[in-house]
Order: sequence, then C-alpha cells, then structure tokens
Amino acid sequence: MPKTLRPKERTPALVRPDALRTSLGVEPLTCTIGAELAGVSLADAARDDGLFAEIKSLLLQYKVLFLRDQDITRADHVAFAERLGPLEDHPVVGSDPEHPGLVRIYKDLDSAPEHYENALHTDGTWRENPSMGAVLRCVVSPPVGGDTIWVNMVEAHRRLPEHVRTQIQDLRARHSIEATFGAVLPDEQRRALAARFPDAEHPVVRTHPETGEEILFVNAFTTHFVNYHTPANVRFGQDYAPGAGHLLNYLISQAAVPEYQVRWRWQKNSVAIWDNRSTQHYAVQDYWPAVRRMERAGIVGDRPF
Repeated sequence: MPKTLRPKERTPALVRPDALRTSLGVEPLTCTIGAELAGVSLADAARDDGLFAEIKSLLLQYKVLFLRDQDITRADHVAFAERLGPLEDHPVVGSDPEHPGLVRIYKDLDSAPEHYENALHTDGTWRENPSMGAVLRCVVSPPVGGDTIWVNMVEAHRRLPEHVRTQIQDLRARHSIEATFGAVLPDEQRRALAARFPDAEHPVVRTHPETGEEILFVNAFTTHFVNYHTPANVRFGQDYAPGAGHLLNYLISQAAVPEYQVRWRWQKNSVAIWDNRSTQHYAVQDYWPAVRRMERAGIVGDRPF
C-alpha cells in the first residue's frame, strides 16, 4: 500500500528530467494548473509501465493534463484509464454497451440544453467514495465553444485568509445527488435515486492521499455544513441561518477565481486527464444547437479524510 502523506510531509510530484527530455514533452498552461503533453499516445502509455508512471507523476503535479491527436480506440481509452484504477458507472448518464464505465456524454441536435455540467463541480462527491479522476476524450467537437475549465482547489485553499482556514479546518458538509441530478426527476424517481445514493458527508478540507496537500472540498453538490452549529460559531440564530450558508457560498465561490483556473479548447481526439480529488471543472455550454460528443472513463476513488 502507498504511504499516506500528511500535510507536514508534503512532497512535490517529481519526474526524472532525463525521462522528459527523451520521451514526452510537457508545456505548462498556467502558473497554477494544467499542462499539455506532446509526443505520446495513451494507447502506448496503457502498455508501458515507465511511460504511465511519468504521466501519473505529472498528473499529481499539474492536476490536469491535456493531449491532442489521440486517435485511439475505446479499448485503448479504457485500458489507460484502468491503469489509474477501477472504472465506475454513473446512475444517470449511460455507458458504452461494450465498455462498461465508459460514459457517453453526447449532446446531439435533438438534445435540449442541460445544466448539470455547467456548474463548477467535483465529480461524484455525492458518493461516499468520490471519483479519483477521469480520462475524457472528445469524439465530436462543435466548430466553436464547448470549452472546459478546471480549477486548482489546493491553491484555492492555500490562498484563503488565515482566519477562514482556521474556521473551516474541522468542518464537515453534506453532498447530494438528490438535490442536483435528482431535482429534474419526477418525485418518485427522485426519492428512488436518494435511496440508492443517500447524501454523503465529507470534510470541508480534505487531504490528498498521495501528496498530502490540503484541498478546499466543497462544490455545486454541497448543500450544507453538518457540524457548524456550535457555541463557538453561533451566538444567535442568524449566526447559523444564514451565517453558515453565507460561509458555504463564500467557499464555493473560490472556484470562480480566474487565477486558479485553466481553460481548454476541445478538438476531435483531444483528451483531458484530471485528478478529481484536487480540482473542480465546468463544461461551458455555449455551443447548442451544435453537437458535442464526449466519452469519459471515471476512476473509483477513496473516502476523503
């Protein structure tokens, strides 16, 4: 089992300089998050231990990686993603019949605009074990628009005012699929979804299990704090309601700070690989009625601590 790093043991992800010179190219896209890789095929990386290890280390360092011209098969896509861990299904979005866990996010001409992706979110925090990450490939891109934004939530936590970091260190919050995906369903289906996936409770500040980094871990699926109502926080009722809500909204709003973001322009056969534990993302829906088809392999994660 890999050693779990506490924040005081935090170490950067490192890649051998000679390996980068002789194999894949790395171009950082912003000062805080994201890098584009060149000279590599994910089909090869799925079968090459050394190449995969380089990519995994870069993922921990940059939090989201981008590649162009990945004309690979669905089997290759799945094979690479499975190097990161077992794939997970999705209770709302369908998977490819021949490749379970490869979720098809198809926005075709007969699709009305949907508004669950164009919110800053971390995948699956309504699960007890949210996603570890994902490998997303563009199959059909609109001629313009349809970008995706990723956010470094380690940086968002690091740059909070010190008194806020102290206040939230031990807070926990509830995350809900019923209040998000389920909100558009008929009542009976919404309740069935909630019964299948009861609200999950996670720390507001989680620790990355591999790097030891502290992460601000609230997003569009977060509904409320569960342990805010204490004598230290509440003098009168309004300190809790709306006081707790104001604090939660403030924390959620940190993902909108441009200095923590990278924005990616999709093309056919381009790929994004992201660490879901330390990021949020936002799928910009400015292209309808044009078509965008994406295929995503999400990786099962661990329980946040």
